[in-house]
Amino acid sequence: RCGLSSFPRRGGAMAAVRWMLRWVVAAAAAVAAVLALDNGLARTPPMGWLHWERFLCGTDCAADPHRCVSEQLFMEMADRMAAEGWRDAGYEFICIDDCWMAPTRDKHGRLQADPKRFPSGIRKLADYVHSKGLKLGIYSDVGNKTCAGFPGSYNHYDLDAQTFASWGVDLLKFDGCNSDSLDLLAEGYRHMSLALNNTGRSIVYSCEWPFYLRPVQQPNYTEIKQYCNHWRNFYDVYDSWSSIKSILDWTALHQDTIVKIAGPGGWNDPDMLVIGNFGLSWDQSVTQMAMWAIMAAPLFMSNDLRHISPEAKCLLQNKEVIAINQDPLGKQGYQLIKDKNFQLWERPLSGRAYAVAVLNHQEIGGPQNFTFSLTFLGNGLACNPACSIQQVLPVSRDWGVYSWLSSLSVEVNPTGTVLLKVLPL
Repeated sequence: RCGLSSFPRRGGAMAAVRWMLRWVVAAAAAVAAVLALDNGLARTPPMGWLHWERFLCGTDCAADPHRCVSEQLFMEMADRMAAEGWRDAGYEFICIDDCWMAPTRDKHGRLQADPKRFPSGIRKLADYVHSKGLKLGIYSDVGNKTCAGFPGSYNHYDLDAQTFASWGVDLLKFDGCNSDSLDLLAEGYRHMSLALNNTGRSIVYSCEWPFYLRPVQQPNYTEIKQYCNHWRNFYDVYDSWSSIKSILDWTALHQDTIVKIAGPGGWNDPDMLVIGNFGLSWDQSVTQMAMWAIMAAPLFMSNDLRHISPEAKCLLQNKEVIAINQDPLGKQGYQLIKDKNFQLWERPLSGRAYAVAVLNHQEIGGPQNFTFSLTFLGNGLACNPACSIQQVLPVSRDWGVYSWLSSLSVEVNPTGTVLLKVLPL
């Protein structure tokens, strides 16, 4: 209530002043939360390239110049992204992960790039990336050190945010290592969000907040979305099928908690695309691309664009899959059915359409058929009274028109996925 009856009657003028101060503080906090909630960015899942999974913490440029975390690496990737269709496909961020820093801050307390590996500095690298029509992402940590032991942002949040803005940075990946308590972890993530907003520069904010909370407590996703544009929930992805499978299993197990919070401005991040590396078969690569589209996941490749197969490039640049991932409705997909051999997932799309994925999680034998009724889809509405079905992956083809009561039989290779788009008639 806002009437006089809610005003304190006892304690006289001092009580009134204290009440008003509390109200002002609460109002200011509410305004700050609203500002953090919607910075106008990441209205669809961000897309780009991130160095970590493929290049890790390579710092010996003399011994291994082509795999060293250096300005040369990021400039070469920017060149490839601009010249070979990646930017035009939607991959707009070139992101630096851990190990870019000098071992100490400068005499003014500011973070600085390693002078040998980044001799031109981050500002010049950002200018180069921007000249290619791309955006630059950078990495820091909420604690006093990064995961690899470089200087963290603890007690420097405002200064670091201003530094990143002055360099022309467009995205910050903020890790959660080396924080002394969960309270400090949470305060650090909130503080950096507000500090980034206060710079006046548009900087996408990528958090690892819920991942570091989960061993101890259930994350408050409503709060996390008030501060972050996307957030990691689970372990780092590895270049292996077991890693991809564990991420999908975890997502399905927790979908009742995490799916509803995702949407324009804030996304669940299952980590990097490892397509084009060494550990996945072709069918498993198709599965990662299809399922990351179904999950409305940020699409950050971690691979070597200088040495990537035409098949991997074609898959990663598939316009139909990217259109599903980037669908403006912004709804994350979810698992409908899991049996001994198969999983059925769906994702609502704009225009009353649905993306549907059929995943064969067997790791033995040959292709198998999965048959299901179209009444399963969209709470019975996706194909009511009829629909057309288009296959997107592994290859694009038209399946024709089906009625609401039809059944669909889909043949899927082991560890592979068939991705479909269901369009209402």
